[in-house]
Amino acid sequence: MVTKDPRCLNHMFAAEIFMHRFLLSSAVRTLKPKEADWFYTPVYTTCDLTPAGLPLPFKSPRVMRSAIQYISNKWPFWNRTDGADHFFVVPHDFGSCFHYQEEKAIERGILPLLRRATLVQTFGQQNHVCLKEGSIIIPPFAPPQKMQTHLIPPDTPRSIFVYFRGLFYDTGNDPEGGYYARGARASLWENFKNNPLFDISTDHPATYYEDMQRAVFCLCPLGWAPWSPRLVEAVVFGCIPVIIADDIVLPFADAIPWEEIGVFVEEKDVPQLDTILTSMPIEDILRKQRLLANPSMKQAMLFPQPAQPRDAFHQILNGLARKLPHPEGVYLAPGEKHLNWTVGPVGDLKPW
Repeated sequence: MVTKDPRCLNHMFAAEIFMHRFLLSSAVRTLKPKEADWFYTPVYTTCDLTPAGLPLPFKSPRVMRSAIQYISNKWPFWNRTDGADHFFVVPHDFGSCFHYQEEKAIERGILPLLRRATLVQTFGQQNHVCLKEGSIIIPPFAPPQKMQTHLIPPDTPRSIFVYFRGLFYDTGNDPEGGYYARGARASLWENFKNNPLFDISTDHPATYYEDMQRAVFCLCPLGWAPWSPRLVEAVVFGCIPVIIADDIVLPFADAIPWEEIGVFVEEKDVPQLDTILTSMPIEDILRKQRLLANPSMKQAMLFPQPAQPRDAFHQILNGLARKLPHPEGVYLAPGEKHLNWTVGPVGDLKPW
């Protein structure tokens, strides 16, 4: 699939592929199934791309079901647990709900065959049907080498107060407005497009990465989903992330003190954003910037090639290790089954 379309190595969902490549040469991998705590199945559901190179989730359920059918027919390990000691990387907008629009993702729910597996996903929102208990939340993929080439001297003054580049409206998918980003991005634009403290635009300049390194605050509002690569970029470039996404569950909360390095603003409070940020004491800003300067903070957000200690790959391994040992109920009694292979939308049930 990658040979057919190598663009799926470069988009923000590419963690699925790089995790597979990391595990192929990792010291934690064993070729002896009896030694294994976990079984990993690479599926590459994010490699079905539009002509513009954006991943489509619509065929993903059939691809995933085919992969699970294959491993359950070929080896005994899936059937011992109905997948409870297997993990999958599902970095779509709403994880294994496999749709980019929240309403339809909720309607679909988590793919039934994955309901006992551990899901490693970028989507995280409290009390949401697309986040099941025990999932491991990861950052989206942002190209480490590309960001490295855009670094500027760390003592460069941060002369931009608030920075954001991206969509405010998605007229193609949300022609009436108000549904995209739950209206938060539209509110940003309408309230602050003429505010001199806010450098916000739909333009994406060649100096985007450099500009983030010159900014004090970088806005990280939700889009179709709560998460975006801006979160990674802000942390890597030492720009205080302003997280506007109610109930978001952030990646690797045990390794990254989000409350201490970021600013959380409720979606309804976007019109007061200028007051919130200008009233922050300078001591708080400097403390957040010092924490962001810690290399281990940046490392935990990246999927570098080759892997490095304490990077995102190793944070995922830590998350899997914390879920061990598996509880007794993981292993099924003879004849016991938890999964229903015939449930789900009719389109999902067609063979791939």
